[in-house]
Amino acid sequence: MNRKKVLQPPAKIGIIGGGQLGRMLAMTAKRMGYFVAVLDPDVNSPAGQVADKQITASFSDRQAIRSLAELTDVLTYEFEHIDADILSEIEVEGYAVYPSSSTLKNIQDKYRQKTLLSKAGLPVPKFYKIKSREDLIDKIEIFGLPMMLKTCSGGYDGKGNFVIRKKSEAEMVYDLFINHDVMLEEYIDFTKELSIIVARDLGGEIKYYPVVENVHKDNILRITKVPADIDDVVELKIKHIAQKTVEVLNDIGIFCIEMFLDSRGEVYINEIASRPHNSGHYTIEACVTSQFEQLIRIITGMPLGSTELFSPCVMVNILGNDTVCGAYTFEGIEKLLAKEKVYLHLYGKSLTSNRRKLGHITVLDECVKRAEEKALQALECIKIKAI
Repeated sequence: MNRKKVLQPPAKIGIIGGGQLGRMLAMTAKRMGYFVAVLDPDVNSPAGQVADKQITASFSDRQAIRSLAELTDVLTYEFEHIDADILSEIEVEGYAVYPSSSTLKNIQDKYRQKTLLSKAGLPVPKFYKIKSREDLIDKIEIFGLPMMLKTCSGGYDGKGNFVIRKKSEAEMVYDLFINHDVMLEEYIDFTKELSIIVARDLGGEIKYYPVVENVHKDNILRITKVPADIDDVVELKIKHIAQKTVEVLNDIGIFCIEMFLDSRGEVYINEIASRPHNSGHYTIEACVTSQFEQLIRIITGMPLGSTELFSPCVMVNILGNDTVCGAYTFEGIEKLLAKEKVYLHLYGKSLTSNRRKLGHITVLDECVKRAEEKALQALECIKIKAI
């Protein structure tokens, strides 16, 4: 966090990852006048379609990442599954990477992440690093059932997670993850899944976006409701946890902190993402400054923007189904666009598959309930068709 220089347009921004988050980040940076280069192995990546330049290479390609750094003035990333040691090497050489490689290392290993938070006194579910099949079975007596088994790294959208509900499932699931480091986590019987996006700039200033409620199905985010239906006490508790979390990370960028709220009003940190997040897509239309613009402001040394919410809203994801796989098109877009305060985002992915994120819809209204009704109606308008 030593760099104080402001990067004026048309300075060059490098994004590692060419998915939908990189796409929306690149589109925002282009609107603000910046040059954008992305790195992704997909020759037709969503972000590459809108960037000035794409380097087509593996995320483990050291020379490719170095080339991206040499081409640009600052680097950021849109997902965590990157070799943090590569980023550490180029940081030592003087290249700017935000958030830093040390934060990435802390985030991408869930056991390391939970250990860091626990040592700082932050509320996390009980957790334990599993050493063997027998170790897992023994811990059933301590953790009780159900309990959550997770791979320490590499999991997303439910991949790498398994809820053990019966003792007989323990050996089976251990064998399923036999090639991975795994950790056991207390199962939180939550009443709501909440998240908050926090922005921290080069000077250490912090701003919070509204607390939102997320609805998952099959471990994939389906709906985000803004603002969350929680009382002031819970909201203050969440903001206090968020502030302490980013202070512990001691880095700059956009951080999404996912949390569980239980029936007693207790809040537990589930996971942290050190990047823009699916649950923050609503900020594009519903906030003064989107999460994507906020990150561009932060990494270029600009002032933080307002996080004020214009209107209650709901975001729903557009997901692939199990009947269409491969090249696709849509039907019914005109019905969706006939509705007021309904905003469509499609990600430009060439292929669809079951539960793949193809886009999202954000709906603004005077209350969350009506926004949710309209969002689900809008989602029904869209049909995915094979080409």
